[in-house]
Amino acid sequence: MGANPTDTGTSHRADVVARLRAAGCVFAEDEAELLLAAAGGPAELADMVQRRVAGLPLEHIVGFVEFCGRRVGVEPGVFVPRQRTALLVSAAVAVAGDRPAVVELCCGSGAVACAVADRVAPSWLAAVDLDPVAVGCARRNLAAVGGQVFQGDLFDPLPADRRGRVDLALAVAPYVPSAAIALLPPEARLHEPALALDGGADGLDVLRRIVGRAPDWLAPGGWLAVEVGDSQVEPLGTLLRRTGLEPTVVREPDGVGVVVTARLPG
Repeated sequence: MGANPTDTGTSHRADVVARLRAAGCVFAEDEAELLLAAAGGPAELADMVQRRVAGLPLEHIVGFVEFCGRRVGVEPGVFVPRQRTALLVSAAVAVAGDRPAVVELCCGSGAVACAVADRVAPSWLAAVDLDPVAVGCARRNLAAVGGQVFQGDLFDPLPADRRGRVDLALAVAPYVPSAAIALLPPEARLHEPALALDGGADGLDVLRRIVGRAPDWLAPGGWLAVEVGDSQVEPLGTLLRRTGLEPTVVREPDGVGVVVTARLPG
């Protein structure tokens, strides 16, 4: 008597769930479904499960992350968008205005730029990152929403004629204090670029540079929106006010996500 294919599939799924759970995966059932759907066959599935058990980020293995209702491509060596960053998207959309010129700095995969573009129909959309791997990944993602991706340091590679004409600048800049990098989960610490995580002694090194340069690039009345840690809100607010920007703090009710939006008067 032949095996029932459904029984075989169920057994296979249970096997994958058991291996993932034994490796400490908290959402083993959900991860198993994603791996089973992404695998092209038993050999590929076995390889994917082995890589996950070894600690590789699930998103790097399956090649995407679901973020703000969109499937965003990611790959090894690229920062994986966090679900808490949906707060940055909603805060940015709330202040964006009609058909804004938008740029995402420190863009990684470009997930934030894509999510904002889905909601506000920018008149111009760009993203910037230093890392060539991230730039390649972001170009593939932003092609679907008509965005440009530039490689370079913050505002530097943007077209000169955009200076003073950006309505909305966004960033999930690295904001983890250097001493706290060792406390991050191994998935991030070992498999995501330090460039996307390490924000220097107080976590604000890159954000200081963004804040210092934003007034030259923002249009009058334009907005800067950045994700930060809770302990960084006060010093960042001081920096923004010194630069002539007016900050507002947006927090998730559970306190996990914190975003600072700041407007250039005009």
